[in-house]
Amino acid sequence: MHAIKSFLQDTPEAALFLCLALGYAIGKIRIWKLSLGGVAGTLIVAIFVGMAGHITVNEQVKNIAFALFIFTLGYISGPTFFASLNRKSLKYGTFTVVEVASVLAITAAATVIMKLDPGTAAGLLAGGATESAAVGTATDAIARLDRPAHEISELQANVGTAYSISYICGLIVVVLLSSQVFPIIMRVNLRDEAEKLWKQLGGGSDDAEGQVPAAPDLIGRAFQVERVAGRTVAAVTADLGGHLTVERILRGGKVIAVADDLTLRAGDQVLVVGPRAAMVPAEGAIGPEIVPGKDLETTLEVDQVVLDHRQDKSSTLGDLERKLGNRLYVTGVVREDKELPLRPSMPVQRGDTLRLTGAKSDLAKTVPALGYRLDPTVKADIIYISLGVALGFLIGKIVVPVGSIPMTLGTGGGCLLSGLMFGWFRSRNPEIGQYAPAAADVIKTLGLSVFIAVVGLTSGPQAVDLVRKFGWGLPIAGVLMTAVPACISLAVAWKVMKLPAPLALGAITGQQCSTPGITAVQQVAGNATPLMSYTIVYALSNVALPLLGPIAVAMTEALS
Repeated sequence: MHAIKSFLQDTPEAALFLCLALGYAIGKIRIWKLSLGGVAGTLIVAIFVGMAGHITVNEQVKNIAFALFIFTLGYISGPTFFASLNRKSLKYGTFTVVEVASVLAITAAATVIMKLDPGTAAGLLAGGATESAAVGTATDAIARLDRPAHEISELQANVGTAYSISYICGLIVVVLLSSQVFPIIMRVNLRDEAEKLWKQLGGGSDDAEGQVPAAPDLIGRAFQVERVAGRTVAAVTADLGGHLTVERILRGGKVIAVADDLTLRAGDQVLVVGPRAAMVPAEGAIGPEIVPGKDLETTLEVDQVVLDHRQDKSSTLGDLERKLGNRLYVTGVVREDKELPLRPSMPVQRGDTLRLTGAKSDLAKTVPALGYRLDPTVKADIIYISLGVALGFLIGKIVVPVGSIPMTLGTGGGCLLSGLMFGWFRSRNPEIGQYAPAAADVIKTLGLSVFIAVVGLTSGPQAVDLVRKFGWGLPIAGVLMTAVPACISLAVAWKVMKLPAPLALGAITGQQCSTPGITAVQQVAGNATPLMSYTIVYALSNVALPLLGPIAVAMTEALS
């Protein structure tokens, strides 16, 4: 045991990655509907390892990891955040306002009642709001306080410990309230309400006969022309509902160009592509199905397209699909890393990533009018990203004195702001700055996890003292930090805004940026309708909540 302890102390980088491995393993453990997740699991493991080994990790490791995480967070959120600043979406900003006002008020009350120090208060806020990014902005703000170095170190350690206690309480509360308690209070069956909303958005039951899903299961079939001989391609596809595409025609053993005004002849072989449901009547209308030969085969391509409405101003998925016609299919819409329900009435907005399926030539003609295509060969523009992070550090150095308190965005706020600007600018200038979603997700997750692991290793030695000092006060305050804003938002969504239950619960989980919460709500709802409000509120809260770290530190200093 002594040998292991000595090894970890001498090789802190090994301890760091050991915490990541064990933390993510523990984070996968599911009890009922709850799992801690990798970040919270890493923090808990790191605190215990830190308690046992007193391991010191270079401070710059933490700063660089957090800068990469927070910049990437802003970069991803930028297009969606600015797209949400419109009359229709801003009503959902009410939930973010409720969250911000509530957690600050509860933090102030807890500070006065329990006489919390700035580190404990900020950690309590970050955990109760389930916002890991606030840990980083708070520790950065504490570093700028006019206090002795040993006090600064102790306060920063308290952030991580208080966060871990409060986060666990907040996680349990938000999952239970949003998925179980609130539907009972509203006296609704969430699954029935979600199904009703699903139909209102233009969808229906999955087994509804004769309906074409908005997310088509694309298939290709080959037929020999008999019954439609003498008719044009356009007339045939119109008779079949306009949902099928004639992609290839073989006449006399030779491939001929497909055109809407081309007249089909008996014996022609045609390759038809479209949704499975629309393909059912094709054989009866066109002629017998055949096994396609090599000359008749073709391939469809899939492009990831980030929507920026350069020429197209579609407001709903149905509008967009009508403009695309029957040659391209929208087979997926992703917003804030979440797959949205594909229903005609679902709003689409700038920054959404569309998955378009169709012929290469059709994609080449259509994509430029919609936005920009994500190049699968380019994962990250290192030049653009590095300049953005450097600018974030520069912005974070700006200090504005407010009385005796130095107010600054710090590394966290500076990199978040630069990330938002660089993400938005890239959406307007797609030829530069590509940051593939998969690459961005890896950097964001790894950056936050490394930062949290370092915080936990540093917090470990002080963890027992902090828990002994405040006792049950911290978990109780953590529960209130989550429950109070959630209950207020329920009243606003249900009684004031009259939102359907799935949208109300999606907004409540979105105001806390709670992935476990929205996952639990979706499981009970049975479909993805809660995501429609979640993504909007998430985009707004994801920007606002990290900025509360410095505010909590300054407020606690003023109240002390």
